[in-house]
Amino acid sequence: MIYRKQFGYFCALCLLLITVSSCEKYAGDQTIPAYLSIDSIYITTNFNSEGTASQRITDAWVYVDDDFLGAFELPALLPVLKSGKHQVKIYPGIKKNGIATTRTVYEFYNPVLREVIFAQDSTTRAGVIKTTYGSKALFVWKEDFEDAVNVSLDTTSGSIADLRDTLTGSPAPFEGERSGLVILDEKHDYFECQTRSEYPIPYAPVYLEMNFNSTNAIVVGVFSYGNAILYQTPIITLNPTKGQWKKIYIDLTTTLNAYQGMTHYRVYLRAMKDSGLTQSTILLDNFKILSRQSK
Repeated sequence: MIYRKQFGYFCALCLLLITVSSCEKYAGDQTIPAYLSIDSIYITTNFNSEGTASQRITDAWVYVDDDFLGAFELPALLPVLKSGKHQVKIYPGIKKNGIATTRTVYEFYNPVLREVIFAQDSTTRAGVIKTTYGSKALFVWKEDFEDAVNVSLDTTSGSIADLRDTLTGSPAPFEGERSGLVILDEKHDYFECQTRSEYPIPYAPVYLEMNFNSTNAIVVGVFSYGNAILYQTPIITLNPTKGQWKKIYIDLTTTLNAYQGMTHYRVYLRAMKDSGLTQSTILLDNFKILSRQSK
């Protein structure tokens, strides 16, 4: 299940543990903390090489002088038992697979470095912070549907519904002129598509980024290929979004390494019209497969 908001207890527990560990780590004469305020983190991109700047950065993982202060849901007000000038490093954090209990640093985004002067019982405001993709981020595949002639997703032989685009303007695209569009109804109740190309399975993390807006459940998974062997493995089911566009970061790494002898993979999406609906609308945009360059 994704995008559940039941993480209040998790955050409260993290704050308690962080406060205790911080007190131990920075034990000394100072008993009154300083504070660091972080409103949000966004990303800027080179669109031609990196695609959209759409993001869902939910957390800040913060280090002070290389000491881990904690992971904080944004916006955040962080207590710091330090005073004077210190080096602060902030790593953008995400919900892996959209699950609140699997928050993690997103390694393809650069950390943000700041030199901060702390004062007891005073707040230093970092405000809105900008990050970028790291220099070792490898963009294996991108698809934003703006080139209708060369869309790099193909429906499979079993798919009854087609993959279209939103050029007519109804429904509206996520950004630009086009998004991917799938309509499921009584006669076209099953959809499946896959990336046109196969990609080598690397010795590195692999993530899929995507935007989606759907009235129907969507399954995302991978086809893994070996020597005359094929595995189709679902990874996550995306729930209907109630008319809202969502961004998700899906970890493909474990699944791609689950079977010995697999050398290549394709990403696939599958949807069967949910029961009780006469028609479903699935909107898709800004697919990216990211891995890490070896050098």
